[in-house]
Amino acid sequence: MLSAHHEAVSVNSRVKTFYHIHLISDSTGETLNTVARAAAAHYERFHPIEHTYALVRTPKQLHRVLQEVEGNPGIVLFTLVDDGLRRELETRCRMLEVPCISVLDPVVATLATYLNAQSEPRIGAQHTLDSEYFRRIEALNYTMLHDDGQHAETLDAADVVLVGVSRTSKTPTSMYLANRGIKAANVPVVPNVPLPATLEEARHPLIVGLVASPERIAQIRRNRLISLNQDEETPYVDREAITEELVATRRLCGRNNWPLIDVTRRSIEETAAAILNLLSERQYERSAQ
Repeated sequence: MLSAHHEAVSVNSRVKTFYHIHLISDSTGETLNTVARAAAAHYERFHPIEHTYALVRTPKQLHRVLQEVEGNPGIVLFTLVDDGLRRELETRCRMLEVPCISVLDPVVATLATYLNAQSEPRIGAQHTLDSEYFRRIEALNYTMLHDDGQHAETLDAADVVLVGVSRTSKTPTSMYLANRGIKAANVPVVPNVPLPATLEEARHPLIVGLVASPERIAQIRRNRLISLNQDEETPYVDREAITEELVATRRLCGRNNWPLIDVTRRSIEETAAAILNLLSERQYERSAQ
């Protein structure tokens, strides 16, 4: 028999238990979402139903949130600066007998001890319109302008250039990097279409090749054509033709000593993390010279 806080559902012929998780923030809630999903990933058989409440800054707003928590009991994670709201939330959660965790408290407390300083919390402090914020905006503007081989004459201004055949996630990976403040351009490798001369001439950016298995690319391309109501057979989805495209990409990267990343089984986040590691290693090597 399942408890009141858990229910069973069938997903792809497998029974999964789902549970409610309430994410309460006085800011955008991005921190909570990241922490919650990272933790939930450790329990594959359990499926979280997320209830996200952003910009909770008044007792009236908190009251509405608590009504939702009472109606759907589950784990409560929060980031609230206001002491009054924190106390009210923790008190009500104890009454409802649901776990209630301030996710930043252990880290903030450790920093206070290590730095021998008192915390000075400010709502949304991580989203201040400072130089870092405007660096990210500049990176986003550059990345959008240099998507899919556009404006190749200014490729050397990029921090990272992604090279690969169609459907190797170049654009979403570029956008993810841009949101981290990295100017990322991407250039497609297209059969019988010459690459821009500025690509191999570029010296400032880290140039990375993206590849995947022919089967994976063919599947994604076929789904793309179906979504466009174009399901006829073309070289675009032919595995042999795709294999030739991938061989050309590998040769290009080998000739120029550019690193390659196989994205077949990687998420966008994992691909971006690998690129950031390569960029960090490159910067370290250059600083050591």
